[in-house]
Amino acid sequence: MEAHNFTTPCSYSCHFLSFLLTILLFITTPQICLATTATSSTQTYQTYIKTTCTSTLYPQLCYKSLSPYASQIQTNAHTLCTTALNIALKSAQNTSSMVSKVSKLAGLSSIEVAVIKDCIDNVKGSISELQDSLNEMGQLSGPDVAFRVANVKTWVSAALTDETTCTDGLSAKNVNNAMVKNTISEYILSLAQLTSNALALINGLKY
Repeated sequence: MEAHNFTTPCSYSCHFLSFLLTILLFITTPQICLATTATSSTQTYQTYIKTTCTSTLYPQLCYKSLSPYASQIQTNAHTLCTTALNIALKSAQNTSSMVSKVSKLAGLSSIEVAVIKDCIDNVKGSISELQDSLNEMGQLSGPDVAFRVANVKTWVSAALTDETTCTDGLSAKNVNNAMVKNTISEYILSLAQLTSNALALINGLKY
């Protein structure tokens, strides 16, 4: 009796399924590798920021404010400092807007209005100095780089002094309105801490 070699329908489908799985494996493996590499890079950048922030007076705030920009900063010290300055500048602009609104509240005494006006002038000075420092950061090259870095440090230090001057004016018991005093103080404190962190990071620049 002649033997017949029967191929079951399952053998065809199984071979075809195996072929499809092989193709899918080749397609998805590079994507998995890329995702793993991207995650590893992000962790490296965030670790760099966290480590560098330990040189500041407010490391937790430093990391919190800078970590969202990890993919831009990567491990570049110059970009890290520029980003820190931009964050401080944005905070100064927001603070200036808020203090200006507070100065227009009804019921403030003439002394309180004068103190708040001085604070507005201080914050505006801080904005100008932070902007000057950012402009100089964009020109850190050539034989006069040390001079330019010194300029940046001088401007950021001046901005911090202006911010502190505003706080001192509020603390001199010239502003009796607790809500006004606490609101302005909270904004100024946050701004001063961001500016202080930026200065500390800039002090760590090596050229």
